[in-house]
Amino acid sequence: MAAAAPVVEATGITKRFGSTVALHEAGITIEPGQTHALVGRNGAGKSTLVSILTGLQAADEGAVTFAGEPAPRLADRDAWRQRVACVYQKSTIIPELTVAENLFLNRHDHGRTGLIRWKTVRAKARDLLDTWSVDVDVRTPAKELDVEQRQFVEIARALSFGARFIILDEPTAQLDASAINRLFNRIRDLQRQGVTFLFISHHLQEVYEICDTVTVFRDARHVLTAPVDDLPRADLVAAMTGEAASETAGERHGPSADAPDVLTVDSASLPGAYDDVSFRIRAGEIVGLAGAASSGRIEIAETVVGLRAAFGGVVEIAGHRPRPGSVPAALAAGVGFVPQDRHHQGFVPEMSIADNGTLTIPDRLGPAGFIDGRRRDRFARTMIGKLAIKTPGPELPVSGLSGGNQQKVVMARALANDPRLLVLINPTAGVDVRSKEFLLGKVEEVAESGTGVLIASDELDDLRMCDRVLVVFQGRVVAEIPRGWHDHQLVAAMEGVDLDG
Repeated sequence: MAAAAPVVEATGITKRFGSTVALHEAGITIEPGQTHALVGRNGAGKSTLVSILTGLQAADEGAVTFAGEPAPRLADRDAWRQRVACVYQKSTIIPELTVAENLFLNRHDHGRTGLIRWKTVRAKARDLLDTWSVDVDVRTPAKELDVEQRQFVEIARALSFGARFIILDEPTAQLDASAINRLFNRIRDLQRQGVTFLFISHHLQEVYEICDTVTVFRDARHVLTAPVDDLPRADLVAAMTGEAASETAGERHGPSADAPDVLTVDSASLPGAYDDVSFRIRAGEIVGLAGAASSGRIEIAETVVGLRAAFGGVVEIAGHRPRPGSVPAALAAGVGFVPQDRHHQGFVPEMSIADNGTLTIPDRLGPAGFIDGRRRDRFARTMIGKLAIKTPGPELPVSGLSGGNQQKVVMARALANDPRLLVLINPTAGVDVRSKEFLLGKVEEVAESGTGVLIASDELDDLRMCDRVLVVFQGRVVAEIPRGWHDHQLVAAMEGVDLDG
């Protein structure tokens, strides 16, 4: 008897976005009834593959087949829904509609009058949820569902189209431990009923708990596919990090032994983000906050700079306790800040380089709140020189700069008030290699001058200069790793994996 064709097979997939190669001759084969993991660092190509497997975009090269048959045309959305569905980390359920309305949106039963027969719609919804053991009242407004219930409703909706292949994109990111256990039990139940899953997660211990097979992508390429039971955890992490696993951080002087604290975080908590976090940073010390996207590292950094207010605990900056949740108070206490998203948080696009770079220091540019344009431009020219910003002059709008030079303007503004503490979130995201090297070199230079630095990032290159790295996992600091770490050691801690386990 011939073996069943793979539920889905992608071969030789290449996808480019301008000069960026998102996937290069990559592929994956998923057999019927599996829960198949897809893992890789940020930028490995996972999201691009999902968009191709769900028909949201076409590959430039390569082929996708479902059960041995070529994938439908992109325009044939009904045919795609019958083959595959993705439950994204961000729900696609419409909050204002009921569960029944969400389940059969645009598929309502109409009577002879053309009016929707709501009684029939609700009955079909109940039958669907009963079939797949989803315990939710179909009359409930979707906005009243918790994250776990929304996921189960989305899975049931996907199955109602006929799809028996479900992609779960970071499904546990917003779930607590008991909800994760219930999700995994549901996955196992559905597997026994013939449903196949592609499971995407940053938490590698979950891969070993729920998945049969794992595929690793690295740098836009397929690296490895293996049965989970046959792949030691250290080998999985090594496949994700590649040869760079042998690299260690370079030499740095670090803070002096008697350097004072410039940041003290003591027993800080923020419900839903992080819990009971404590750490210190000394003058001249660079400390990293490493963790996956949903780990809580970003929220901790944003609390330090006043974008968020901790529910409890203390944040003290250079001996001052700024008012919680106040960015101006944090700046006044001596913080410089490079935010996560420069386009939405970092600069005003149509304002000039000079105006953007001096937003935090109006008191230095003239008396009583009046800005002296000549003084502002002199300051801006000095800033442009120090940060090697490529521009014809300080009057150019920031929108006219390249990504790397835009980030340099954001860095310049962070340094304008001579901060005692510099906080950076993903400081080199979306910049070219030369700008990245320059920005990280500038951070090291600032630390050598006595400023304390906090870098919240999941990019290993951002963390190599750190004197120590605090690893945040599911809202808690779970490890402190000193300089000299290997890539695979740090990645394993970030993914919640015990390499000795």
